[in-house]
Amino acid sequence: MQDTPSRASLPDATATHPITLPDGTAHQGTVHLSRVLDHPNIVVGDYTYASATPPPEDWAASLAPYLYPGAPDRLVIGRFCQIAEGTRFITASANHATRGISTYPFPVFDPATLTGYSPDRRDIVLGHDVWTGYGSLITPGARIGSGAIIGAGSVVRGEIPAYAVATGNPARVVRMRFDAPTVARLLDLAWWDWPTERIAQAAGALQAGDVAALARLAP
Repeated sequence: MQDTPSRASLPDATATHPITLPDGTAHQGTVHLSRVLDHPNIVVGDYTYASATPPPEDWAASLAPYLYPGAPDRLVIGRFCQIAEGTRFITASANHATRGISTYPFPVFDPATLTGYSPDRRDIVLGHDVWTGYGSLITPGARIGSGAIIGAGSVVRGEIPAYAVATGNPARVVRMRFDAPTVARLLDLAWWDWPTERIAQAAGALQAGDVAALARLAP
């Protein structure tokens, strides 16, 4: 039986670049999103990072290109999420009204009517510890549960359950990472909300998939 890995050091949550390369330099293509985003419609938890090569000058515009300040919708991302290169969040602000004869968005070209034009107000919400694969596309109203994995190139519409693995277009659940009782237990433990020191102590159990050991470390 393999021993549970030991504790780990967490990156500095206040640092822009969480990865230090062997030569001592910071990896410029990976950032803590909470340190580089200043957008009133985007909420991101600590330790959530994104990667891109080369890194964009404007991370908000790169990740959510249609989400403008003051839009009626939001992008909400939890803690400890991992956003791979090429992930795009196509927020509700990009949608056009479809009930009329034309889908042309006449109001957006007049500042007086732009803010009142909101055919879609749905938020995109990611839970905690979500991994979005390379080139994944997350569409308006998507809800991705904590611990879920989104396969590379997938297009997410609707809801992906916690601890599911989803792939394809549209993304469908191909398997669950754990059985239902274990998922319920992990959501109840909510390790991502623990004090930093306790999470560091629990890193071994988290990497090994040892739920019993994780539960023993719960605050």
